[in-house]
Amino acid sequence: MGKSSGIGVLDKTMLILSTVAEEPCSLNELCERSEIPRATAHRLAIGMEKHRLLARDSAGLWHPGPALSELAAKSTDTLLEAAQLVLPRLRDITGESVQLYRVEDGQRVCIAACEPHTGLRDTVPVGAVLPLYVGASSKVLVAWAEPSIQQSVLSEGEITEMQLRDTRRRGWAQSIGEREPGVASVAVPVVDARGKVIAAVSVSGPIERISKRPANLWAADLKTASSVITKRL
Repeated sequence: MGKSSGIGVLDKTMLILSTVAEEPCSLNELCERSEIPRATAHRLAIGMEKHRLLARDSAGLWHPGPALSELAAKSTDTLLEAAQLVLPRLRDITGESVQLYRVEDGQRVCIAACEPHTGLRDTVPVGAVLPLYVGASSKVLVAWAEPSIQQSVLSEGEITEMQLRDTRRRGWAQSIGEREPGVASVAVPVVDARGKVIAAVSVSGPIERISKRPANLWAADLKTASSVITKRL
């Protein structure tokens, strides 16, 4: 579970939303992945369904509900507004999946994504919560993160201090099959007007299509996209 608010029902509700956003699931899978007791998970999920925060498909799997996008449409996120025209353009240039991540509660969260129209793709749903100790975007986010976050990630042993130094020096990071077997990715930082890193933008796709050195293909385009996002902030 992420950061605790001290309000048990609220924390469990957010955990259910995060679990379902990561991957649609049955009630049994929801209980297994969230570790919430079955009776509690069922009661909360049914209540969230009535409020349209969750929905079920024809196979009975829980999905994020329509109320989430309706509420999101009424919110203002300057980073998302700045990226909304840039990410589709980057997707069209690369022909691959693109994502925008930022750090929330010690994890990286996908806050925007664009998928290619055809072909095999690396789909990361918006709202997906991923660990900070694996993947190109994680290296970027951790390389400029607070010391406490860096030390926590380094203690996991997957990312090294040398990799973080290389990321800061080059301005990009890449990964080959780290987060998902057969998937490669490259990411660069996004900075605000003060030069503070606030997100990571990445391109990802099958290794056989984008090679084992995706930075050679897309690092320059990613840096351009990042600069445009910064100017639009």
